[in-house]
Amino acid sequence: MSTNQPAPEASAQASGGVPDTRQLNSILIAVSVALMAVIASVSGLNVAQTHMAVEFGASQGTILWIINIYTLALAALLLPLGAIGDRLGRKPMLIAGLVVFGAASVAAGLAPTAEVMLAARVACGVGAAMIMPITLAVITSTFPEEQRGKGIGVWTGVAGGGGILGMFLSALLVDVADWRWLFVLPVALVVVALAMTLKSVPNSREHSAHSFDTVGALVSTVAVVGLIFVLQEGPERGWTAPATLIGLAVGLVAALGFVAWELHRRDAALLDVRLFRERGLAGGSITLLVVFGVQAGIAVVLFPFFQAVLGWSGLLSTVALMPMAVMMMMTSGLAPKLAAGVGSRSTMAVGIALAGAGLALMALFVSVDGGYPTILPGMLAMGVGMGLSMTPSTEAITGSLPREQQGVASALNDVTREFGTALGVALLGALLSAGYRNAIDDRLHGIPQGPADTAREGIANAVEVAGGTGSHAHDLIHAAQQSFVDGWQQAMWAGVAVMGALFVYIALRGPRNDAPAADDDAQATEAVAAR
Repeated sequence: MSTNQPAPEASAQASGGVPDTRQLNSILIAVSVALMAVIASVSGLNVAQTHMAVEFGASQGTILWIINIYTLALAALLLPLGAIGDRLGRKPMLIAGLVVFGAASVAAGLAPTAEVMLAARVACGVGAAMIMPITLAVITSTFPEEQRGKGIGVWTGVAGGGGILGMFLSALLVDVADWRWLFVLPVALVVVALAMTLKSVPNSREHSAHSFDTVGALVSTVAVVGLIFVLQEGPERGWTAPATLIGLAVGLVAALGFVAWELHRRDAALLDVRLFRERGLAGGSITLLVVFGVQAGIAVVLFPFFQAVLGWSGLLSTVALMPMAVMMMMTSGLAPKLAAGVGSRSTMAVGIALAGAGLALMALFVSVDGGYPTILPGMLAMGVGMGLSMTPSTEAITGSLPREQQGVASALNDVTREFGTALGVALLGALLSAGYRNAIDDRLHGIPQGPADTAREGIANAVEVAGGTGSHAHDLIHAAQQSFVDGWQQAMWAGVAVMGALFVYIALRGPRNDAPAADDDAQATEAVAAR
């Protein structure tokens, strides 16, 4: 670890001692349930787009804003609220976040108009930004070293697989009840998490000799809003649209300004950017960025494959993703044991290699006629690979920042995931669309001009317009399905290339394979020497 890193300070815990195993399990369940509420709300509304559009009389653009504004508010406020939680107390921040998030979810479920729904989703994002970094910070600041890996493994499993599980439960609620029942799930999780937090989670707060970095907090918020806006809106508005270019300019200028200001603040910074010279922080952040980007991009590819190519319902499509989510969650819990034996870098490298192999398997064997069995082996390999790579990456990030900045470390971990998700959806989605359009042109001979032009817009458009083409319907649908698979393969091979580059980087510059305890002893020695 860097010698210019601040020496750890003692954390003031209300419990007055190290929790026993039973208490640690209660803490872990409490923060996992709270995290699940946040993660499930990221993707849950995707299954209700049509229902909301009809009930609110809203355009597709407005519906997308209702979905995306939550992620935008969450990502923008993670760093500032994580740092505030470190100073004011992690338990009070978690409780306040759960209250805000729960109340906003109730308001969203009862929203009479799209405008009220938008406001409620913003409030949900604010509450989520108060919850998400604190859930991980509670683990890293409360769990003893020998059990911290287990706690982080469970946390990463919920963070990685919780979105898919949330989509399944949301699709089930839409199918058996009403789309507004989607908000019953996060509210129920909040009630459970709040009760367990009040009973089981100890408070911890850190004392800093420096004032809060207000300028850094504001500039980081502007930077994240600008860059996430570009990634969310670029595919819809166009990458050269004025709003997209303005958002990109604002985001980049603010990001550069943030780095310059943090270098000026040095030890008093919101986030000491000098620490990115450390192999653990840099390697962990890049790995999470890429892995979550690929995971999110794969979801963009898989859902239309299940629904438009295989003809499955939204509920069945989410069920089809569950094997990958289950493997991810299981191996996230096993990763700490593997890392303890062979080292974090080796574990991350194995996970990245398996995830890349899963992408290659899907690219090689996917077919319209073969259906789900042709992609299942690749999905399972991806699930195992992502689970193995996520946990040591998260440990590398949180272990690179001092104890008094665990809220910031956790927030950085979360921001990286959100950026990766937005980036993966934008880039792999664009590759899929481009591959589809290039492939379908040569398959539309004999199809009437109007339906052919509609089919070029996407496979869902092709399936919708096919019913009005009479005898050409079968040929049009077949052409769209085959073209989608061609675009799928293009996106998968791009993912393989990215994972290959990440594997080389981690093999050469990943976190050192030292035992965590040795790192802690070294930090303690440095702190004593500094005094």
